[in-house]
Amino acid sequence: MNKILLFAYFSCACIATNAQEVVSSQGESYTNAAANVDFTIGEVITATYSNASNDLTQGFHQTNWKFLELVDNNPLFIVTVYPNPTSEWLTVKAPEFENVVCTFYDGNGKVVSQELLVNEQTLIEVNQWAAGSYSLVLSKTDVSLKTIKLIKTL
Repeated sequence: MNKILLFAYFSCACIATNAQEVVSSQGESYTNAAANVDFTIGEVITATYSNASNDLTQGFHQTNWKFLELVDNNPLFIVTVYPNPTSEWLTVKAPEFENVVCTFYDGNGKVVSQELLVNEQTLIEVNQWAAGSYSLVLSKTDVSLKTIKLIKTL
C-alpha cells in the first residue's frame, strides 16, 4: 500500500513540474465580476464565437507567462519611452532621432499610428487609443532598432 501511495505522489509531482510555459511579447489578463479572460498572442486557435458586438476566439490557456518588455535589435541606439503605462501622451526621447520612425501596433498586430521623430524629445498623443497593450517598433530605413511593449490606460 505504501509503495502505491509513494508511486502516486511522485507521479503527480512529475506531472506538476512539466506544466506548459509561454514566452510572449503580447498578452493580457482582464477580470470583472462576470468573467476572467487570459490571452497571449500566437496561441493555437480552437474555436471562434461571435455575436452582434463581440468576437471571442479561444485557444490553449498558458499556465505561466513571461512577458518580453524590450527587443533590442541595435544596442547602440539609445531611447527612453515614458510614461509606461500611459493615458494621454507618450514621450519618446532619442539622441539620434534623425529618420527614426515610430510604428505603434495594437494587440492584433494592426498599425495604430506611425510617427517620425522630429526632435530629441518627441511627444505622441495616445488619448484616442483604446485601453490595452501596444508594441512600439522604432526603425530606421526599414531596419528595426527596438521594440517596446506599452500599456495604454483609460
